Amino acid sequence: MTLQKTSHNFTKIAFKPLQTNLFNIVLLSIFLSIGCNTLYAQELRSTQKPATGLKQVDSVKIINKDVTLKALDSIPSLDTIKKSIKPKKAILDGKVRYKAAQYAKIDQKNKLITLYDQAELYYQDIELKAGKIVLDYEKNEVYAGRLKDSTGKFTQYPNFKQGANVVEPDSIRFNFKTKKALIYNSRSDQGEFKIKAAITKKENDSVYFLKGARFTTSKDIENPEYYFQTNKVKFIPGKKVVTGFTNMVIADVPTPIALPFAYFPMNKETSVSGLILPSYNDSNARGFSLQNGGYYFALSDNYDLTVLGDYYTNGSYGMRFESSYAKKYNFSGNVNLRFENLITSERGFPDYAKQKIYNIQWSHTRDAKANPNSTFSASVNLGSSKYFQQSINLANIGSNLNNTLSSSISYSKTFNTIPQVRMSLAATHSQNTQTEIINMTLPTLQLSVDRVYPFVGKDGVKKGFIKNLNLQYNLNARNEITTTDSLFFKPQMFRDARLGAQHSIPISTNFKIFKYFSASTSANYNEVWTAKTIERSYDVDQSAVVDKDINGFDAYRTYSFSSSLGTTIYGTFNFGKDKKVQSIRHVMRPNLSYSYTPSFEKYYDTYASDATGTIIQDYSRFENALFGSPGKSNSNILGFDLSNTFEAKVRDSDSTKVEPKKIMLLNNLNLSTSYNLDADGVTSLALAPVRVSGGTNLFENKMNVNFGATLDPYAIDNSGTRINTFNINNGGSLLRMTSANLTLNYSISSSTKDKKSKDKNSQTTRNGGREDDLFGTNINLNDNRQSQFDGSEEEGTDVISEFFRSKLPWDMTFAYSLTYGNDKRQSEITGNSIMISANATLTPKWKAGISTGYDFVQNGVTFTQLRFERDLLSWRMDFNWTPFGTNANWGFFIGIKSGILSDLKFDKRSTNTTR
Repeated sequence: MTLQKTSHNFTKIAFKPLQTNLFNIVLLSIFLSIGCNTLYAQELRSTQKPATGLKQVDSVKIINKDVTLKALDSIPSLDTIKKSIKPKKAILDGKVRYKAAQYAKIDQKNKLITLYDQAELYYQDIELKAGKIVLDYEKNEVYAGRLKDSTGKFTQYPNFKQGANVVEPDSIRFNFKTKKALIYNSRSDQGEFKIKAAITKKENDSVYFLKGARFTTSKDIENPEYYFQTNKVKFIPGKKVVTGFTNMVIADVPTPIALPFAYFPMNKETSVSGLILPSYNDSNARGFSLQNGGYYFALSDNYDLTVLGDYYTNGSYGMRFESSYAKKYNFSGNVNLRFENLITSERGFPDYAKQKIYNIQWSHTRDAKANPNSTFSASVNLGSSKYFQQSINLANIGSNLNNTLSSSISYSKTFNTIPQVRMSLAATHSQNTQTEIINMTLPTLQLSVDRVYPFVGKDGVKKGFIKNLNLQYNLNARNEITTTDSLFFKPQMFRDARLGAQHSIPISTNFKIFKYFSASTSANYNEVWTAKTIERSYDVDQSAVVDKDINGFDAYRTYSFSSSLGTTIYGTFNFGKDKKVQSIRHVMRPNLSYSYTPSFEKYYDTYASDATGTIIQDYSRFENALFGSPGKSNSNILGFDLSNTFEAKVRDSDSTKVEPKKIMLLNNLNLSTSYNLDADGVTSLALAPVRVSGGTNLFENKMNVNFGATLDPYAIDNSGTRINTFNINNGGSLLRMTSANLTLNYSISSSTKDKKSKDKNSQTTRNGGREDDLFGTNINLNDNRQSQFDGSEEEGTDVISEFFRSKLPWDMTFAYSLTYGNDKRQSEITGNSIMISANATLTPKWKAGISTGYDFVQNGVTFTQLRFERDLLSWRMDFNWTPFGTNANWGFFIGIKSGILSDLKFDKRSTNTTR
């Protein structure tokens, strides 16, 4: 027996004939001469001549070696009989590499290689790791198994990997030539499924047959909380699983849920088309129903389509078409089309009603790298004003409480000319869901030419009044439509459209005065085009003043002048470095402005406002034009603004830090007012009310505080009308507070990280709802597998056995709003409400949340929602309850989290009878 030292490098082993001496040759010749039979080396009975002179190797300790097995049977024969022998064809088609921790034994007689302890074998695309591996290179087979440790526990289970497929059995037998395998107690991951089978037969690279198999999406394949038990399975990796009789088992207890056969798609690269099973529900107003049933079309890698429908036994139905699309490095988006035909009660009953509602949503974004000089985006949300309030298949409270639907589609392009030109084309939509009034622009064209400095020198320095003088050109043209739900996209809607264009050429400059003052002055020229004007007159037949539309091009031109002067003043109040508050820094930015616009009386006409014709009134034919009419009187305004910021330097509580800590006391404190130099004191008062506003952040920026007030210097008469008398001269204070407001927003959580806000592209925000959950969470009736709460389910939780020492995550959002009104000396609180939303992990597997509030003016509880959720490992359960109000409802759901088994669920929800 020949021994070789252990090495960690792969080397090649070659077998050489043993050397002999002359005595052995003579002795061998005598025996061959007197013998009557032909002798063969190593007791081989084959007709071929073996390789003589090879020393028998029964147990060779060789570790971490690289062997070319095809050389073992191709060594030329050294037999004394001179007979040409053709070398055998290679046993294997490639190189076999192997290694083991304890030993590798080569048995040339039985054509076996045995690897023991942490054995590894590599052949082509096959990787095999196990406690023990036996390679039979005559039969082209390999066997792998596990080992027992000193305690009798099995360790080093085989791990068989071929390509992307990985199997972890108790033992495996594999044939290199046929690619067939016999696997015992295999464990493998296929997509979201974990599969364990008592016996697995591998026919080829693409087909497996399993016996005594179970499928689950549980993380623990050895002790799953549920699984599907079946005895016969045909498995094609990465494509599908077809089974015979399949029974669902929960907690090792068979359930009545069974199927004669089952099919599971397992395509990893692309989604697979398939049916979407509906859920059952019932309603007192519409009868029994099937909801959210349909079909998913996986059309390509770039786009898909989901078709869903609802049907109620009283005749109500709904259809939804949802599609997502994307092209890498170019664009992405989604489209949702929803239509519902709602029937309440039954024909012949007094509460019978029938209506049709719809909603269209489109979101599109374009990658900025696709074309740096142009952009295109879309955010569309339009349809019936009452859709979110009356839909039978939508529980989106944030959208329900929102009063506005808005849309925007825009395209912009930059022309790299000198000067640069920017162009944008947009269509917008704004819809009030309470009044059902719709405002649209179809389209809006904006064009601007970059600033031109005609007097700048060759050095390019823009300094001083003349060199800083610049001008530019702006165009704003649009077609504006105002209509209602009932007239939407009907001929009347387009007849009421207003078309116009505004051209403006601003000329401005800025410069320094006395080094510390910044001055700017500008003049602006405007020209307005319109396609429709009016002619006003008194109609004797109707006994009323009427306006007659005059179709045709018309225009007017205006100009104005403005200037401003501002500076920045810094002030620091030092209290000493030994004080807690060392200093306070105050920054003031006062600004004085002046604007003048002359009167344009030439664009005004007169009309008789009564039948006698004695009362003459002025009007402008441009009053109903898109950009309004020019001013009739002079505008001579002197304005004043003052902005303040306050910042403090505070000694840091950390004694190791030398520098003080900066704290912002007030982010802004602004005061603004104006004085009309041409006011007559009757129709207009000279001094405008003083507007005060400010804001700051407290508690390490967790609380946001904003406040504002309007202070009027003039008094009012008994009817509440402002008069040309200062309030202080009327027995009051210097300034009379007419309105005030205060808002507080505070968010805290157990985590040091900020609470994550919801996706801005989610259904809630796209429908117009809030990003936070002050108005509750959105309930997606199409897919309830996602958690209602933010954050990972495992975040901040410890082992359940150490429950009382575990970290239980929680978060809270707080909002308070207060408004005060006193414009007519009513001195009342017009709004006073508080809203709170809180989520907490009660135990590592239980979560709860609440959204509620109270209105102190109406003395009532605002919208309230209670949420409970249980993490059942592979399953989840939740319960949502809105106990009172027009949106009162409840819902219970339990189902599997995995998307491939999303139809295995129980979903029961109440139906809002007001819808």
